[in-house]
Amino acid sequence: MNKNIKIAIIGLGYVGLPLSLEFGKKFRTIGFDISKKRIQSLKNNNDFNKDIELNKLKKSKYLTFTNNEKIIFDCNYFIITVPTPIFKNNKPNLNSLKSASLLVSKYLKRGDIVIYESTVYPGVTEEVCVPILEKNSGLKYNEDFYCGYSPERINPGDKKHTITNISKIVSGSNKPTLNKIYYLYKNIIKSEIFKSSSIKVAEAAKIIENSQRDINIAFINELTQIFDKLNISTNEVLRAASTKWNFLNFKPGFVGGHCISVDPYYLAYKAKKVGIRPQIILSGRKTNDQMHKYVLRKLQKKLNLKTLSKLNVLIMGYTFKENCSDYRNTKIQDLYLTLKSKFKVVNVFDPYINLAKSKKINDVNFIQNLKKLKYDVVLIAVGHDYFKKLGIKKIRSILKNNNSIIFDLKYLFKTNETDLQL
Repeated sequence: MNKNIKIAIIGLGYVGLPLSLEFGKKFRTIGFDISKKRIQSLKNNNDFNKDIELNKLKKSKYLTFTNNEKIIFDCNYFIITVPTPIFKNNKPNLNSLKSASLLVSKYLKRGDIVIYESTVYPGVTEEVCVPILEKNSGLKYNEDFYCGYSPERINPGDKKHTITNISKIVSGSNKPTLNKIYYLYKNIIKSEIFKSSSIKVAEAAKIIENSQRDINIAFINELTQIFDKLNISTNEVLRAASTKWNFLNFKPGFVGGHCISVDPYYLAYKAKKVGIRPQIILSGRKTNDQMHKYVLRKLQKKLNLKTLSKLNVLIMGYTFKENCSDYRNTKIQDLYLTLKSKFKVVNVFDPYINLAKSKKINDVNFIQNLKKLKYDVVLIAVGHDYFKKLGIKKIRSILKNNNSIIFDLKYLFKTNETDLQL
């Protein structure tokens, strides 16, 4: 353990917690979160996000969890990992980032380094956060304290691409700071660490990672609607096209969560600020944000429109992606509301969500088991492994009759095993 380094991780969500656990194996580390419930849960070796296993919570012998901000007073590295969502008008919501910067500014000392991992548009670190740090600490940027940006690449639910074995980008406000940040992360990252030439370059690299993926999925979603009109199976087209070595095999579906469906709006916001009207970025967002309407149209085409108001529907899956409990900005919510306006009953089943905690979220009618009701329509909306293991026979057993249908939105089962696919 290097006794000259003491790290404070601000925010213990999907990014901050695994980061704290890894640093806590090598350095004195304070994991700080404003939520008392979150801290108490972690002190009891329980991650209610179900992303970190019990045995991993016990291995970080230099890590302390707290919601008492005064405990971070003697830290010399502050790593901020708070959420950066959007407002309802799709503009960046930097409130948590500003609050975290204000908190750190109270304890900032000469020689300290503040590192941001939250996803932002290019310029946020130095144009928004640094002024807060300077104003409230009375210290001068790049003379008294220093900053860096190292974008997170956490993939909730992914047990393969974890924090230690995925490549990492680091940047610093000057070369000595960059080298110190590189050394810090080198202690926990086994894979490549890329030194970015500037903080803005690192911010831009992160924002385009998710924007690129959003655009690619939007392209496939648009193709899906074209192929539907042509009576061609999108799944079969993708299987055929993927035989070419450089084909990018994206799948159609809903694009939600705290990154891919949010980050393009950050980039578009900054583009407009500098006089550029982003066409492709916003077009992709529009296509992906309206996929729930396409699903309804496809259902209406399959079913008798006059009987929709008499039918029961089950949506299988609610989280924004497979095999995780994270439902932030899930687009299944849009699907739920759309179907609820047309059908008699719309229930949601998701075994990855803690119903004791989440039963009333967004006024969704969750069910805890599949024996509650027989359904006219079952939509497999999230590709959880749980549903795959459940099997098509079990899912078909909850259908009301031979006229009932299974709509597999995720190609979880073979085409001949279900009644409808995207």
